[in-house]
Amino acid sequence: MKVFLSYSDADQGLARRVAMALEKAGLDVWQSSRDVLPGDNWAASVAKALEECQPMVVLVTPRWLRSRWGMREIEYALGEESYNWRLIPVFIVGKARNFEDFEDEVPWILRRIQGVTLTYPVQEEGLQQIAKVMLNREAA
Repeated sequence: MKVFLSYSDADQGLARRVAMALEKAGLDVWQSSRDVLPGDNWAASVAKALEECQPMVVLVTPRWLRSRWGMREIEYALGEESYNWRLIPVFIVGKARNFEDFEDEVPWILRRIQGVTLTYPVQEEGLQQIAKVMLNREAA
């Protein structure tokens, strides 16, 4: 199964760690910072990846909430039947900040989908939790 990873460019370090954990669990991950090559049409590459992937993991951080592309990616996923029940929000909160602190900024549809909440800096157990959720989705 090929997983689309949606994240803010400012969160690339976290995205790399999540991608590595998912790949270690046997999943194929599409990540724009790695899979869009110099000279590629970025928008066309993202569109193609959205068509080829089935589930989407969304790293919901304050930076992602300010990203114009993040909303476009989840709008696509919500409108595509192949993503049905396969959109997994991962809410990243700080040690001093709870999800409730930025819940009003999160698109209403993501608040209605059962997600995973992890504290930043994300520990290995949290990365494994994301992989476990994805593998359970694959089996469903």
